[in-house]
Amino acid sequence: MTIRQLFGLLIGGLFLALIISIFNNRPINTTVLIQAGHAGRTFGNTGSVNGKYREVDWNVLVAKEVEKELKRNHIDVTRVGADIPIANTRLAVAIHFDGSAKPCSTGASIGYDKNHPKARRTALRWKSIYRGYFPFKWHKDNFTKNLAEYYGFNRVNSEKGFLVLELGEISCNKQVEWLEPRLDLIALKIADFIMDELDR
Repeated sequence: MTIRQLFGLLIGGLFLALIISIFNNRPINTTVLIQAGHAGRTFGNTGSVNGKYREVDWNVLVAKEVEKELKRNHIDVTRVGADIPIANTRLAVAIHFDGSAKPCSTGASIGYDKNHPKARRTALRWKSIYRGYFPFKWHKDNFTKNLAEYYGFNRVNSEKGFLVLELGEISCNKQVEWLEPRLDLIALKIADFIMDELDR
């Protein structure tokens, strides 16, 4: 192989890599973005575990049910895992269950970008729904810098905000006993909330 051919292959490979990079980083346009927290991760922060119960499994189960209900109602929805794409959406929701080294010390909470003009109002509407249903602790809204960076708020352009829903503590057996038979119902509550928000 000549130097010219080798140089041509190198240039061709770089061009192909550039095209793939552009393709992989193009924005997703969707009405609703649903994130199943920790899904797809094999190392690092893979979610909480309590015996046979894994947070990531519950996150995926609830996210799939929310997606199914929204699609049944003809709503354009994109479901993603831990890696959040660049996206334009009306509403983004991340599904999570909390965990703690000290069992039963946490519960439900909600996180959102405090700088978003509509996220707080959207979050408070979800909080009013779930707070009346979930019979355990509810924590202060989560505005931390780490949360904002970790959940990729800066990658999602959302009309109504990007909400991080912590739906209960999977490391608390008492909460697990209450949550496990209600996961489908919780998913329906989230889907109904989203559909109501889209009509506002």
